[in-house]
Amino acid sequence: MCLAVPVQVAEILENDLVRCRMGESDTFVTASSMLLEEAPRLGDYLILHAGFALRKLDPADAEDTLALMREMAAAAEDTYW
Repeated sequence: MCLAVPVQVAEILENDLVRCRMGESDTFVTASSMLLEEAPRLGDYLILHAGFALRKLDPADAEDTLALMREMAAAAEDTYW
């Protein structure tokens, strides 16, 4: 199963590439923005899947999704550990 995750644009690179922060972590990923209708800007939230930004995401929706993912991770830790 694959999961698309919300990321926040931290840096605009050359050749339609962007460097994005994963959630609130210190983890960054470089992704292609070539599939987006318009170029992303710093601070934009994107839905990322398999190295490609699929669409821009409203900041409130991104925060809601990240909160839900944190809750799911916490529940999994309580269950499995």
